[in-house]
Amino acid sequence: MDALIYTAMSGAERVMRAQQVHANNLANADTAGFRANLEVSNARAVDGAGYAARHLNQLASDAVSAREGGQRDTGRELDIAIQGPGLFAVQTEQGGATGEAYTRAGGFTLDAEGRLLLGQRPVLGEGGPITLPPYAKLEVSADGVISVRNGDAATLQAVDRLKLVKPEFSQLRKNDQGLLVARDGATLDADPTVRVANGRLEGSNVSAVEEMVTTMSLSRDFEIQMRLFKSADGMAEAGNRLIRE
Repeated sequence: MDALIYTAMSGAERVMRAQQVHANNLANADTAGFRANLEVSNARAVDGAGYAARHLNQLASDAVSAREGGQRDTGRELDIAIQGPGLFAVQTEQGGATGEAYTRAGGFTLDAEGRLLLGQRPVLGEGGPITLPPYAKLEVSADGVISVRNGDAATLQAVDRLKLVKPEFSQLRKNDQGLLVARDGATLDADPTVRVANGRLEGSNVSAVEEMVTTMSLSRDFEIQMRLFKSADGMAEAGNRLIRE
């Protein structure tokens, strides 16, 4: 009987955690470059003598959807969208150490020193963080080369090239800041086949309709788990009554 209770309560806990995953996806449906979290769960045996037949459902929410988000034209020269598979690289800091993280978000800005930023994080190029000189015009080629024209110059001059990577999404997880990092902590190599488009911005890959339907389905699953728990409780009470009699 207690095996049924383990199953019902473990299933209900999984549903509650899964709802948190999908609620977070819905909350970021309009966040540029956001990658939806995927609900992944597996069975875990209960430790201890006498519990060999008992299993718990364990949710792992660090899987990430590789589906591309919709893109829109902005005309802004620092808005860059990846065409097809690929990710931008940005510099992160944690515990005083610098590292790399990856994202599809391409709404870049410049600070007063000419550093190319995503939020407050430096965007990485072939030689590290990208710094641009004062310019009158900026263009980004399909392979990520950033070129600028200074003053009255007639031609564009290449300044740096965006670091673009193309890993398998199964090799990635999200860190505490919501950016993608390699599961093994390694730094990914640049991939020259990744292509980008200037003046475009990619949105979230979350489908609000799919998330809402999944949330409603999870609510029904939770109700079923609670009914199973009540049934197990009723059967346990009936067994105890028979013993007492």
